[in-house]
Amino acid sequence: MAEPILSIQGLHKSFGGVTATDNVHLDVLDGETHAVIGPNGAGKTTLISQLSGALKPDAGRILFEGNNIVGQPAHKRSHIGLARSFQITSVFMEMTVLDNVALAVQAHDGHSFRFWTPARASKNLTDPAMACLKQVGLESRANDTASVMSHGERRQLEIAMALATKPKLLLLDEPMAGMGPDESARMVETLKSLSGKTMLLVEHDMDAVFALADRISVLVYGQVIATGTPDEVRADENVRHAYLGEAA
Repeated sequence: MAEPILSIQGLHKSFGGVTATDNVHLDVLDGETHAVIGPNGAGKTTLISQLSGALKPDAGRILFEGNNIVGQPAHKRSHIGLARSFQITSVFMEMTVLDNVALAVQAHDGHSFRFWTPARASKNLTDPAMACLKQVGLESRANDTASVMSHGERRQLEIAMALATKPKLLLLDEPMAGMGPDESARMVETLKSLSGKTMLLVEHDMDAVFALADRISVLVYGQVIATGTPDEVRADENVRHAYLGEAA
């Protein structure tokens, strides 16, 4: 078995009297797509926020490539290889698709934003940006303004922007949120095409989860109640009772 690139050990986070993550233990193996599923309020987004650095845990360790990154700010986590996409798209609507990704390249490489207008013509920015757009199937939309894209295309753009930071691990927070069946199917194919990329996926769309995940962890009331392959999770009686239901 591959070594974990990410090891979550005893992660705990409370908000007042509400426990969002309760002694969470979870390993993500290098090269796998690991999905986290659970009902609304299970603590999934709180977990992702602690991994990305947006929230600080009350207790526990987050080991990334063997190093405890608790206490590191989000921008430092990005530079060591953690990239997050959000439930709600966070692109610059007035900019072109290519400029959005080029800006992500520029930010990751530490260039100054002061000279963005002339810098956007630099092949050092546009070439890697175009390569990221090709990875998600958006190269033909490079010169379009983001505001004219569909919701699903903007989610694909956000994935391209995350790829521009050269991540070792992609944290995907409900990438299918708000999509219809056709857009969800396209996103599944986009993520499948990122062969070999390590991903931690939080998602409500069970068809997408079972199509993409190598392993699945089930979070209920802030606790991981099961981890296994899709077939193992489907067959787990605790999971069926707590979340998937008998229809699983």
